[in-house]
Amino acid sequence: MSSTIPPAEAAETPESPGGAGLPEPVASSFQVDLRGLVDLLSHHLYSSPRVYVRELLQNAVDAITARQAHDPGAVVRIRLSAGAGRVSIEDTGIGLTAAEAHSLLATIGRSSKRGGEHGLETTRQEFLGQFGIGLLACFVIARRIRVVTRSARDPQAAPVEWLATDDGSYTVRELPHEARPEPGTTVHLEARPGAEEWTVPAQVEQLARDYGSLLPYDITFRDTSDGAPDDAAAAPRPITDRPAVWDRPYPTPAARRTALAGHCARLFGFSPLDSIDLDLPVAGVRGVAYVLPEPTSPAHRSGHRVHLKGMLLTDQADNLLPDWAFFVRAVLDTDTLRPTASRENLYDDETLAAVREALGARIRTWLAELAASEPERLAAFLRVHHLGVKSLARHDAELLGLMLPWLPFETSDGSMSLEEFAAAHTDIHFTRTVEEFRQIAPIAAAHGLGVINAGYTYDADLLALLPAVRPGIKVTELDAGAVTDRLDPVPAEAELALTGFLSTARIRLEAQSCDVVLRAFQPVGVPALHLDDRQARQERDRVSAQESADSLWSGILGSLRGSAPRARLVLNHNNPLVRRIASIPDGELAGTAVESLYGQALLMAQRPLRPADSSLLNRAFLGLLEWATHSAGTEGTQK
Repeated sequence: MSSTIPPAEAAETPESPGGAGLPEPVASSFQVDLRGLVDLLSHHLYSSPRVYVRELLQNAVDAITARQAHDPGAVVRIRLSAGAGRVSIEDTGIGLTAAEAHSLLATIGRSSKRGGEHGLETTRQEFLGQFGIGLLACFVIARRIRVVTRSARDPQAAPVEWLATDDGSYTVRELPHEARPEPGTTVHLEARPGAEEWTVPAQVEQLARDYGSLLPYDITFRDTSDGAPDDAAAAPRPITDRPAVWDRPYPTPAARRTALAGHCARLFGFSPLDSIDLDLPVAGVRGVAYVLPEPTSPAHRSGHRVHLKGMLLTDQADNLLPDWAFFVRAVLDTDTLRPTASRENLYDDETLAAVREALGARIRTWLAELAASEPERLAAFLRVHHLGVKSLARHDAELLGLMLPWLPFETSDGSMSLEEFAAAHTDIHFTRTVEEFRQIAPIAAAHGLGVINAGYTYDADLLALLPAVRPGIKVTELDAGAVTDRLDPVPAEAELALTGFLSTARIRLEAQSCDVVLRAFQPVGVPALHLDDRQARQERDRVSAQESADSLWSGILGSLRGSAPRARLVLNHNNPLVRRIASIPDGELAGTAVESLYGQALLMAQRPLRPADSSLLNRAFLGLLEWATHSAGTEGTQK
């Protein structure tokens, strides 16, 4: 086959580029290697040979669309059949003349929908095909294509046979009138070796249902393979199933929900928690979103099912909904969104961006309606998908205010909503890590300190918005000073008696950039508490980097030293073990015991250990073992 460029279009300059006296350029035609082009389509444009069924259906539907524009009263139908390595499709569409068969079927890139002599530009928006590839895609599975067609625009024209093979050759001949009495087209495909699996009747029928169940014209399928039953079971089976399940009338809302749940189970393989209508008439979009019954990761991009004018475009559209709507799978039909060149995904342009925003607003409205009128359904939804709602609410203060009574948070008072927690605490503190929260939560609860675990995804962002939604509430990140101030001070005389021990403890932990304070707090079973904050961690990281840097960077890092607070080891004076350690007369042993308390507090906080911390833990452990074994040996000798 060749793609012809008319000479008048090939040379538009008024004079020869070679100058006066030189011969005029000769217009020629591009030559196209069909097998190379088919290989390109198979491996780089189309994701699978399965698309050939879509191309057959698409051409038939477009032919009927053109026929109805020409003759609104015409009877239209599409019949698909398969068997014995062959696939056929017959339509009562517009058909072609011999000249049109030469021009349109054998010229790559030319489409009858482009307007001009053979086109119907006034109805172009009704066509599915947009790129003029036509039957070429069928060569991904066929070694030969035979087209028998008769034009509805020229009733006197004879039927035409167009016969092409995958080596790039074709023939066109006129047939007797009885070969095709009515206008329309029949396409016969003969599978090439190795592609027979794509012509198995069950496979063809399933592909036709996937692609064409929502097409606007009646389509039937028949198994014509050898051995196929001839009784009523082999009668043509309907492929189309219209109207779409979301557009059908139902006696009650409950009946509609049941029907939609069944549709979701058949289509996606799960029973949804709920369904959300996605109806945007202005944008030409109609469909439904199904809420997943299990939690899913925010990083997961769901594949949505999109039909273009009834024809399945893709079941893996990941750019249809906002990223935060990862808790739904959608299926819809559109007549406005643009397909990519392969017609296997949506072109991401301004129109799609506007539709995506509108669909996101529809899901948001559904949440608001649940909160206002069906709190039980909302609670069931949030038990599974609170993460998705948090993702949305962090960009929408109004929605956050609406969801406050429902969104769960982990707090020092237990799991509860922000609304409940804010009612009990006007000063709210939060931790940025789960480990920090788990260490401080029991102590904060015992001393009336309101702390929220913001170590989970989106929680810190939502807490930052809380004062704007609930004026009068103060939200701050938890720091060592705030916790220490809430703990009970030790009587002055008791702390004075332990001055020597506290001095020893501070000296031993100076290398860890950690201060030591004495407080009395609950629960009694906690001997020591390691308190840290972001500024203290940044200062430790700076010191560590300074120690390992060369002289230039060491000087620069040294100049960055500020007055950032240091970490604190808070010793619990209520704990009997701490009091016994404080009374040890041996200063070296007391220092080793303090290092052990420091290591135990780090482990309880589940913080990553620095090399210096690991070294301290080893030293303290071995020191205590040496003291214990030495003491045991001394007692044995005395005995």
